Amino acid sequence: MNLTRDTILYNQEDIKKIHIIPSVSDDLTSVTFQIIKEDHTLANALRYIVMKNPDVEFCGYSIPHPSEPKLNFRIQTYRNVSAVDVFLKGLDDLMALCDHVADTFEKKLNTNKHENHHESPMEI
Repeated sequence: MNLTRDTILYNQEDIKKIHIIPSVSDDLTSVTFQIIKEDHTLANALRYIVMKNPDVEFCGYSIPHPSEPKLNFRIQTYRNVSAVDVFLKGLDDLMALCDHVADTFEKKLNTNKHENHHESPMEI
């Protein structure tokens, strides 16, 4: 996917979901993304996945203010690797991981080889 600093991705409601903040390096090796209506749940998992990429020099996120529904996600890469490509790969890898967890959970549930916890009623 060939994204530029003017690229905006949309969600189902046609609300701007991901913006590339204008302070982008010319070679796209240092990019800050602003993600709307997301919080630490996505950001920390995505940061973990992105940091596993050997081309990544730095990856971090911040939530500017708790009352604003947005987060800033920054990626800096080594060599001439596009931070946008790394970001998209991180999202794909995170989706694959979530799919794997859901499939594994579903399979385990269907085998009926899991613990069942039953609480006895409290005596008063």
